[in-house]
Amino acid sequence: MTRTIPPRYADTSSWSYHVDDEYYRELRRQTNLLREDWPEATVEETVRAATFLAREARLIDDGRFNHWLDLFTDDCLYWVPVVAGGGDPATEVSHAFDDRRRLTDRVYWLRTGLAFSQIPASRTRRVIGNVETSADPETGDRLVRSNFTVHEFRAGVAKTYAGWYGHVLRNTGDGWRIRVKQANLLDSDQIHENLTLVF
Repeated sequence: MTRTIPPRYADTSSWSYHVDDEYYRELRRQTNLLREDWPEATVEETVRAATFLAREARLIDDGRFNHWLDLFTDDCLYWVPVVAGGGDPATEVSHAFDDRRRLTDRVYWLRTGLAFSQIPASRTRRVIGNVETSADPETGDRLVRSNFTVHEFRAGVAKTYAGWYGHVLRNTGDGWRIRVKQANLLDSDQIHENLTLVF
């Protein structure tokens, strides 16, 4: 999905210029692709995808959120659906549905050290496996699907979250960047307290 960005919308800290009806249509198409059976990828493609996910996981677990934010495109989406497998974010609620501006706010908020629900800050470690990858037949973007387990320890309480990721990665001059990250919690439709950690 390529389009010319009007100059007045180029500052993504102020505008969500790209989240419109066309964006939702494209998101539905990509969400459907992430649930399909894919042909077997080459070893090189799979290793490259797994390496990217491992790097992203390390940045989050180490609390290097500014570096993590650098992995995203300007027209990105960080999405934690409530409906299992994604649902329709245009009509259904999400735990998180962050464009670049909202994601930047989230990172800033986490780095202030003043977020009540993150005092003390969560310590996390995540394990990622079952990595599969394919190419989007329309855009050429790299599709990556994987399972995850996130272990969180905060304020004397240990929690574990499990689910699967769907990544849409765009090839740029500086390597892959995350166009869409969908974190599908196994128990997404259940009650969760303070889902303030980054998945």
